[in-house]
Amino acid sequence: MKDVFGFEAFRPGQEAAIEALLAGRNILSVMPTGSGKSLCFQVPALMLDGLTLVVSPLVALMQDQIAALRLSGVAADSINSARERAENVAAWRRVAAGETRLLYLAPERLMTERMLAALRQLPVRLIAVDEAHCISQWGPAFRPDYEALGQLRDLFPGVPIAALTATADAATRRDILDKLFDGRADSIVLGFDRPNIRLGVEEKRDWKRQLLGFLERHTGESGIVYCLSRKKCEKTAAYLVEHGFKALPYHAGMEKSERAANQKIFMDEPGVIVVATIAFGMGIDKPDVRFVFHADLPASPEAYYQEIGRAGRDGEPAKAHMLYGLDDIRMRRVFIEQEDAGDARKRREHKRLDALIGYCESPECRRRSLLTYFGEETGACGNCDICIDPPVMSDGTEQGRQILSIVHRTGQRFGAIHIIDVLRGSLSEKVTKAGHDRLPAFGLGAKSRKGDLQAMVRQLVAAGFLRLDIQGFGGLGLTEKGAALLRGEQDFRYRKPPAERTRDSLRRGRAAGKTQDPGGELSAVQEAILGSLKELRLRLAKEKGVPAYVVFSDRSLIDMARQSPRTPDDFAQVHGVGAAKLRDFAAPFLAAIEGVSSAGPEEP
Repeated sequence: MKDVFGFEAFRPGQEAAIEALLAGRNILSVMPTGSGKSLCFQVPALMLDGLTLVVSPLVALMQDQIAALRLSGVAADSINSARERAENVAAWRRVAAGETRLLYLAPERLMTERMLAALRQLPVRLIAVDEAHCISQWGPAFRPDYEALGQLRDLFPGVPIAALTATADAATRRDILDKLFDGRADSIVLGFDRPNIRLGVEEKRDWKRQLLGFLERHTGESGIVYCLSRKKCEKTAAYLVEHGFKALPYHAGMEKSERAANQKIFMDEPGVIVVATIAFGMGIDKPDVRFVFHADLPASPEAYYQEIGRAGRDGEPAKAHMLYGLDDIRMRRVFIEQEDAGDARKRREHKRLDALIGYCESPECRRRSLLTYFGEETGACGNCDICIDPPVMSDGTEQGRQILSIVHRTGQRFGAIHIIDVLRGSLSEKVTKAGHDRLPAFGLGAKSRKGDLQAMVRQLVAAGFLRLDIQGFGGLGLTEKGAALLRGEQDFRYRKPPAERTRDSLRRGRAAGKTQDPGGELSAVQEAILGSLKELRLRLAKEKGVPAYVVFSDRSLIDMARQSPRTPDDFAQVHGVGAAKLRDFAAPFLAAIEGVSSAGPEEP
C-alpha cells in the first residue's frame, strides 16, 4: 500500500476484500464510486505470485488503469482490439514469460477457446471482474460473454474471483452471486451515499433554456450532459458552442477516432462539457467533473446512480441535475417493450423505472429516496433540492377526479395537453371538433395555472392513477387505482411545482453546496504552488500520453502544496507517492515547489 501506491491506510471495505481474496475466497464488493475498488484486487495481485486476470468492459477503462499502474511501477498490460496485432503479440509474450502481474481483457477476448486454453497453462492466481453489474444488466441480449463468465469458476478451480461494482441493487447482487459464483462468495456492500453530490430534479419545460440556465451557474467547470439520442447529443453540443461553451458530442454513432479525440480533450483540458449518450461514462475516471446534467430521464435508478457517479470523484462539491416529463416516461416504457428480452426481465425493468419515477416525484429528501432503493436507510441529507427548498404539498383529490373524469369521458386515448385544454376551458379546434367542450368538467380548472395542472397529471401517472399508452402516442388511461379515486375511494395529494426560487432559497442552496477542505484553506503561497504543480502535471501527462490525474490526483497535489516538501524523503510522505513516483517525479515537482516558494510572498 505504502511502497507501491503511496497510501497510508485502507479505505472502508478494502482490507476486508483483500484479506478474503488472499485467503482464497470469492468476493462481491459493492462500493461507491471513488472509494478505491481497484485496489481491492491490485494489492492482492502484487502479493500473490503469478498472474492476475482483470475482466473490464471498455478499452478506455483498461488503458487508464494500466497507465496508472505502470506509473506506480507495476507490470500491467492489456490485449485488446484497439492495439495493433504486433503489440498484442508482444504483450502476450510478456505474459507467457511471467513478466506481467496484471493482464486486462474484455470478456469477448477472454472467453475464446484459444485464450482460455493458453491461460490455463499459466499460473493464474486471481481473477477480477470489474463493473460486475454488467453481468446482470447486459447478459445474453447485448454482451453474451458477460453471461459466460460464470464458466471461470470451473475453468480455474481454486482461483479466487473478485466481482466489483459501484451499482447493484439487491436483485442485481443476487444475479451476480448466482451467475458468477453459484452463490458462494463473501459480499462486501458499503453505503451507496455520495454526500458531496447535490441532487436535483426539475420538470422539463423549455429544456434548452433550463440547460443554459444551469450551465451559466457552472461557467468554466467540467461536466457531462446526458441525452437520450445521438441526434440530440449532436444538436445540443452545437447549441452550447453557439452560446460560448466548450462542448463536444460523444455517442456510439461517431467515428471511433473522433470519439477518442473528444474523450481525450475532456480528460486533459479544464472546463470542457461532453454531451453524450450512455455510451460515455463507464471508462471515465476524471476526478474534477463538477456536474452531471440529465436532459432526459435515465433508464433506472442503477443507471442514474452510475451516471451521476462520474461527478465529484475528488470529494469536492458537485451537482447532479435532471429534467423529466411525461414524454420521457412514455419513451422509456417503449424502450423496455422493444427490448429483445423475456417477459420477466421486462417486468423487472418496468419496476425499476417505476422506482426512478418515484424518486423524481418524491415529496421528501431525494437522497433518502435513492438510498432506500439500494437498501440503505438514512435521514434527510440537507443537500438536495427538496431539503434545501421543501415543496408545498396540496390536496389534489377534487381536481384529480376532474382530470380522471375527462380522461374517462374522452375515451382514454388523448394525451395530457388535450386533457388540460378541456379542464382549462380552451376552445381549441381539437377540443371543439371532438365535442369535448360539452363535457361536465369542461372549464372547471379555468383558474388553475397550466404548470400546476401539468404537474398534477404527471404525478397522477407517477402515483399509478393514470397509465400512458406506450404503444400509441402517449394517450392517458385509467388504472384500477385511478378508478378507485374517481369513485371517491382514494385521496390524492400532489406536490405543487415551485414558483420562481426566492433569493433566500438560492442562498440556502449555495450554502448547502459548500464543504470544508479537511486540511483547511491554502495560503496564498500554497495556492501559487498548487497552480504551478497543476501546470507541471498537465505537461508531464501530455508527454506520457495519459490523463493528468494518472500522474497525480488533485488530492496529492493539494497535499504537496500544503506540505511543500524540500527533499525526496519529504516528498515520499505526500499522499499517493509510492516508490516509482518518488523515483520518476520527485525532481521536477520539488523544483516547481522551490521555484514558487523562493519567488512568492512571505507568509504573514
